[in-house]
Amino acid sequence: MFPKTQVQRCIVHKVRHSLQYVTWKERKAVAKDLRAIYGAATLTEAEAALARFGETWDAKYPAISQSWRADWTRLTVFFDDPPEIRKVLYTTNAIESLNFSLRKLLKTRGAFPIANGVSGSAEAALPNDEAILKVLYLGLQRIEKKWTMPIQDWKRALNHFVILLGDRVTL
Repeated sequence: MFPKTQVQRCIVHKVRHSLQYVTWKERKAVAKDLRAIYGAATLTEAEAALARFGETWDAKYPAISQSWRADWTRLTVFFDDPPEIRKVLYTTNAIESLNFSLRKLLKTRGAFPIANGVSGSAEAALPNDEAILKVLYLGLQRIEKKWTMPIQDWKRALNHFVILLGDRVTL
């Protein structure tokens, strides 16, 4: 449906998952070494940092670097983009928040408007696609009013999105 789509796994979630294997005493040190991977300036530097991480921690926590290597192509998509938009791309928190809000809208609805204004039949009482889309559209309007951008340097990132994606970005 969207042929130009690039899939970027959430780095924040990957780090959290990785730290599940680590004892409390060593969490800060492991997190620092993981930060060297995703905080690298280039993909080559990130690969070198992953190799160093493996040399340092594979004896104790081999599952971490194995997991990062298995997901490497999906974890490093954001290295194709300028540093100004990497912060926006390496976490999926904003998307997850939006999805949660939309699921909440649909979950709390006991019934949708009756289709085609016809009542009395069981078929007419079922929600149709148009009714669901209306609920989601109106919900998005309400969510958008409350939504604040907690992302640092959002304006600079937005400018880079316009440059990179052109007409795919609407303001």
